[in-house]
Amino acid sequence: MRPDVVVVGAGPAGLAATATLSRHGATVVVVDEQERPGGQIYRQPPAGFTRPGGMAKAGRALLDAAHAAPGVSWLPDTTAWGVFGTRAGLDPYAGGEPPPGRMRVATHGPAGGRILEPRALLLTAGAYDLPVPFPGWTLPGVLTAGGVQAFVKAQGLLPGRRFVLAGGHPLLLVVADQLLRAGADVAEVAFSQRPRDLIPGPAGLLAALGNAGKVAEGVAALRNLRRAGVPIRFGTVVRRATGDPDLRSVTLVDLTNAGPNGPEREIACDTLAVGYGFVPSTELARQAGCAVRWDPPAGGWVVRHDDWLRSSVPGIAVAGELTGVAGAEQAEVEGRLAALGTVLDLGLLPAREVAEHARPVRRVLARRRHFVSGVLDRFAPDLPALGALVTDDTVLCRCEEVRAGDIRRAVAEHPHLGTANAVKLVTRAGMGLCQGRSCAPGVCQLLATLTGRTPEEIGTFTAQAPVKPLPLSALAAGTDDPTICS
Repeated sequence: MRPDVVVVGAGPAGLAATATLSRHGATVVVVDEQERPGGQIYRQPPAGFTRPGGMAKAGRALLDAAHAAPGVSWLPDTTAWGVFGTRAGLDPYAGGEPPPGRMRVATHGPAGGRILEPRALLLTAGAYDLPVPFPGWTLPGVLTAGGVQAFVKAQGLLPGRRFVLAGGHPLLLVVADQLLRAGADVAEVAFSQRPRDLIPGPAGLLAALGNAGKVAEGVAALRNLRRAGVPIRFGTVVRRATGDPDLRSVTLVDLTNAGPNGPEREIACDTLAVGYGFVPSTELARQAGCAVRWDPPAGGWVVRHDDWLRSSVPGIAVAGELTGVAGAEQAEVEGRLAALGTVLDLGLLPAREVAEHARPVRRVLARRRHFVSGVLDRFAPDLPALGALVTDDTVLCRCEEVRAGDIRRAVAEHPHLGTANAVKLVTRAGMGLCQGRSCAPGVCQLLATLTGRTPEEIGTFTAQAPVKPLPLSALAAGTDDPTICS
């Protein structure tokens, strides 16, 4: 299959990019892991499933525009697990050299394995919840805020009865409000930030005036929680989760006056939703060789790009959370801009015409970025403080059952260990099915604390193909016959 563009991810950025690419004459294949497009923010229930409520108007408009676009093929429930032909000598599954100007994108879905050979690749893979390890975080009943939201939005299900929400991201208010409306008992919402840390300065207030919709959403959720009598506390973090075999209670510590040694409170609950922020899904971009940079408020490692959102690898552009976690509105605008840059590179429109189309998009994007930067700075997680919650018995790598004490002993025995990959080789942390998506933030933060090195010096685990789990048969098909396209 040889389309002009492969778009990986069908969230706001991918949908906006698809509609824009199609409008200007590109043939597009959209690859997405979910059964239906929309991403997390515009998540749709399974086909034929009915539930009260509906999708936001903006989401419905995006979906309708993308579905109506001509020249678009959809590959739902499909994983893009490798990009080949972009790094000479480093592509063991690439087969022969692709045609000039082409790369290979390996996918696996219900129909089996496919090798796509697009002229350009646009990565809009989104983000996932920041994993924050603490004693008891592996207990059944401890979920991420995004995971709880997926249960409620996509299936209309409550994964528990009595909830505590803890973390440091505004999403906690939205999820708590959604739980309330679904009939849940919300015992408390706990933010790690102190109230004074969240008060915006003059620049933040001016930016908020241009983004009244997001501010109104948060205010409405806060009002509903207050009306329902839900306690909302600040300067509070989870010290531990306890229960056997399932979660039974959460211990919170008040940081306001005494720091991590402040007074503790235990709250009975059967579900803890943890939300400290998000991590960009850069695995496929890094596997393809795209350069990244460290930006903690934006989610950690983000993909470097130019003003058309082109990555360092020719033919690969990025949009949405891969450039920094910034929400659906900014992701949509970036999707349009990245698509226009791709249209320019493919020669589908004259440069002057592309620039005219891009001018209003850039204005909107500048306004979005101004607002989001203020929010990100105020809600950025304090990674060293969260890392201090880890005890020797705390599991960091779930897949390989590597504990924090194992990392500490490895560094003590091998003082030369100073990178994420070195620790991975010695301890096996990051060698499991998730390839470090669950443990890399915790392992790297602990390594930074132990060695005094910066995150840039420590790096992260190398992304290898396949970047997501898939059957061995898919690897065999990709190796033996790299021209499979159906």
